[in-house]
Parts: sequence; structure tokens; C-alpha cells
Amino acid sequence: MILELCCENIESVEAAVLGGGNRIELCRNLEVGGLTPDRELTRQAVKCCHEGGLSVQVLIRSRGGDFVYTDDEVEQMAEDIRMAIIDEKADGIVIGALTKEGDIDLEACRKWMDMVRQPDGTFSCEVTFHRAFDRCRNPMEAIEQIAAMGCVRMLTSGQQPTAEEGIPLLRQLVEKAKELSVKYGHPFNILCGSGVTEVSAPIILQATGATEIHGSLRTGRATDVEKVKKVMAFMAEQG
Repeated sequence: MILELCCENIESVEAAVLGGGNRIELCRNLEVGGLTPDRELTRQAVKCCHEGGLSVQVLIRSRGGDFVYTDDEVEQMAEDIRMAIIDEKADGIVIGALTKEGDIDLEACRKWMDMVRQPDGTFSCEVTFHRAFDRCRNPMEAIEQIAAMGCVRMLTSGQQPTAEEGIPLLRQLVEKAKELSVKYGHPFNILCGSGVTEVSAPIILQATGATEIHGSLRTGRATDVEKVKKVMAFMAEQG
């Protein structure tokens, strides 16, 4: 099982490391759902996490609001990918874009993925599709397209305000993801997130059959470190 922690400052990154988490999603401005972090924070987080044995996934999102982007915004996010992966050596990117109709914007997503595509067709880093999925009009069509693009995971609350409320759809998505991993020949997992706490995390994992869960850290306080340790202890018990 994997615990990913969303961090928006170096203090929360350090708490994730001290708590023994597996991976972070790095961003800024969580109050608007998270935006691409700046270069200096990315550099500091990569150094801290790599020394502590955690991987770093960088959120690529130029603004708050919806996930329907202009051509200029798509280009800006391509530059952000270059900064995060090529310049600062992060381990992955977190992307997502939709059409006005509520479908996956395949053109935008493929452009971003081409930034990290190698000559043999594999990717130089992990690619996660974020909670833009939760605004898709057809979740089963969308998950198929996301897996087919080469994403290794999808962050979702099951199209509900919190992951705990989204358990019924999350359970279906977890089973579908297993089928798609086989179909497309690469790992593809459901990362359950939104409103996750040290209390709800075990409930969500057990009820959905998921092996990855996503929470947020806002500070480096000892209480946050202990919350991470509590979830990690549960996951260790599950094997």
C-alpha cells in the first residue's frame, strides 16, 4: 500500500518525510485546489524527499477554476513540466484537462505526455491524472482513455466531495483499473483522495480494495507527523 501526501510548503514536505510517507504531490495554493509550485520549492522538495526515500510528483496546473484550458495555458504547463522533470529532476507529473463538454482533453494531455515520452515509447517519469476526472460526464469512458494514454494512476474521490462518500464508484474504478493494467500492459492504479484523514483512510482502503491513498499536510507540526505514522502503521499491518 502507498500513502501519498499533498504538500504546499517545505515544512509539510519535511513532515511527510519524518512520518514515513511513500510519496508526495507537490503544489502551492491548496485553497484553490493546488497550482504548480515554483522552481525553488520544487528544488527543495526534491532534495528533501530523495534524501528521505520519498518520490516527488509535481502538480501541473496553471490556475484555479475549471480544467478547460486555452492554447496559451497548455503551452505554459508544458514549460512547467520542463522545469519540474528536466530541470529539477522530480519523479513524476500530475496532469489533467477537460473539454467544455466534460470529456478528457486528449490533445492537451498527449502534448504534455509527449514532453516526457522517450524514443522507445516509454516515459521518463510517472504520470498521474488528477481530479479533473471527478468532473467527467462519463467516468468509465474517461478511465479507459486515461489508462490508454499511459498514465500510471488516477487521483479521484469517486466523483463525490470526499473519497469516503465516493466509495461505491471508487470500488468499481479499482476493479476497472485492474482490467486496464492488463489490457494496456502497464501498471494503472486508483489513488483515492479528498477529505482523507487518519481515521477515514483505513475505511476507504478496506472498502474499495485500493492500494494507494492520498491525504494533505499543511504544516510540519508534530501532530501531522503522527497522523502520517498512524496511516503508515495501518498499511504495514495490511501487508
